Amino acid sequence: MNEKAINDILEEVLKNVIDQLGDKKQELSAGNSSCEAIPVELSARHAHLSEEDCLALFGGPLTHVRELSQPGQYLCKERVRLIGPKGVMDNVAVLGPARSSSQIEISKTDARILGIDAPVRQSGDTAGTPGIVLASQTGIVGLEEGVIIASRHIHMSPEDAKKFGVSDKDKVSVHFDSDRPLTLRDVLVRVHESFKLAMHIDPDEGNSAGWDKTVSGRIHGC
Repeated sequence: MNEKAINDILEEVLKNVIDQLGDKKQELSAGNSSCEAIPVELSARHAHLSEEDCLALFGGPLTHVRELSQPGQYLCKERVRLIGPKGVMDNVAVLGPARSSSQIEISKTDARILGIDAPVRQSGDTAGTPGIVLASQTGIVGLEEGVIIASRHIHMSPEDAKKFGVSDKDKVSVHFDSDRPLTLRDVLVRVHESFKLAMHIDPDEGNSAGWDKTVSGRIHGC
């Protein structure tokens, strides 16, 4: 076989490979475009308080300031000081409405500053967690437990869950579209009829991903 025939065969093989790669790229792009972007919100340190602790700290119920992204949740006028074994944090936001028991959500960095070995837990799962002292201008409360680092999670309505093909308490991986792209694993899915679609991460996770208000996430394999 002469050199020209060999070159013709190689060119044809190369063309077929390029065409196949192009088709595959289009398939991947089409698959990615079908995965709806999920808003990513930063959840800074905050306190959820029981009615009893609200009364002890502020002398009455919480004062509504503005609604938060999740229906029924709101920022309150009241603020608390967190007092740990090694440090304090002032002007910590209080979120309403009041709960059956108080819960403090902080980041790993906050935990180190306060000197508290807080575990990563789902909201409401506070059994056996460390305690902390809460103070206001008029009162002080000592919690025996209730300090957690909230596990990264996505709020979804049942319709959202059906669309993404997930169920309550599933764990998924989410890729961030940001200046510092990364993928977070073991993201907890929380499904309730009152939830609005949004992913919540803490400041440590947000800083590592270069988070800002324009950042969104996409579930792998949706």
